[in-house]
Formats: sequence, C-alpha cells, structure tokens
Amino acid sequence: MALLRRELTLGAVSDEDRVRWDKRHAGAENLEPGPPALFVSTQELFPTEGQALEIACGRGETAVWLALRGMEVRAVDISPVAIDLAWGLAADNGVDRRCHFDVWDLDDGLPPGPPADLLLCHMFREVALYPALVDRLAPGGILAVAGLSTVGGEPGSFRAARGELREAFRRLDVMVEGEGNGLAHFLGRKPN
Repeated sequence: MALLRRELTLGAVSDEDRVRWDKRHAGAENLEPGPPALFVSTQELFPTEGQALEIACGRGETAVWLALRGMEVRAVDISPVAIDLAWGLAADNGVDRRCHFDVWDLDDGLPPGPPADLLLCHMFREVALYPALVDRLAPGGILAVAGLSTVGGEPGSFRAARGELREAFRRLDVMVEGEGNGLAHFLGRKPN
C-alpha cells in the first residue's frame, strides 16, 4: 500500500497515548474496507449518501467502506500512523476525494464540521461525548456506537455498563441494539 503524507492536525493528546496507538497501528498490512464487526449483520441500515463522521477511525477500513458506498466521510483518530494508513487505503480504493482524515484529540470534543447523516463510533468509549454525538446528527441521521461492555465481560473504565447506550441515546429511535459477551452496540435514528 502506498502511504501518503498529508498535513496532520494534532490536538492536545498526550505524547504517551499517541506513541502507544502509533505502535499498535504500525506495520498493518492487507487492510480491507468493510463495516465494523458488530454491524456486519445490519450494514444495510447504514446510509449510502450524505455526510459521515467516524471518530476513533483507526486505519480507515470503515471510513473507506462508507466512501465506497457513496458517502462523504470525515474520520479522526489519535494516531498519525493510523491516519497515514487510512489515507493510503482511501487512495488505493479510489475514494481519497470522498474522505478526509485528521489526527484529532477527542478530549477536545468532536472535530468541527457539518451535521452528520451517519456518526460512527466503534470500539471507543467516552461518556462525556455522548450528548455531542446526538447533537451532531442531522435530523433523520443515524448514530452507530459499538464497544466493550460489562455485560458478559470484565468490569473496567473502558466498558459500557448494562443499559448505558440505550439510556445515553434515549433521544434517538432505536433501530438495533445488543449487549452480551463483553460487547455492546446501538444503532439509532434522530427524529426529524
């Protein structure tokens, strides 16, 4: 995969966190666009046009999949290495004009931008961002959140408690939700 150098926007995240995530993403090979694992069975519910925002996008597999489906995608992650890989994956799949990747510290909140027709947060949990996720959705927009859970899993600060996603996103109409085996997911639509 050809890596592309782009100007990166760096937030206030600690150097220690950035280095840890850079190491995790370094050396990734054979990246393939696709939906997040917890949403494979419901991928037909994801929109195929409009604006998408993916937070904690990692190496860009889902962002590129969304662009291939027809969406304009803004995606952010803490790791410059991951963002570089995401740009390369988008270019390799011919959708680099439909994607915009940035390094972003989510401790600073969501990146600026237009309302999202789809907002995706996969395997990242920051309870303080929950209200902003709902507020950022366009009327009729879809929020897709998936992550670790205490339901059938270990306790921990990065895990959602039983019922957390339903309660946090109660302003949305539930499309799909589930908890178990240490994982939780929620797909909801903002009323018009």
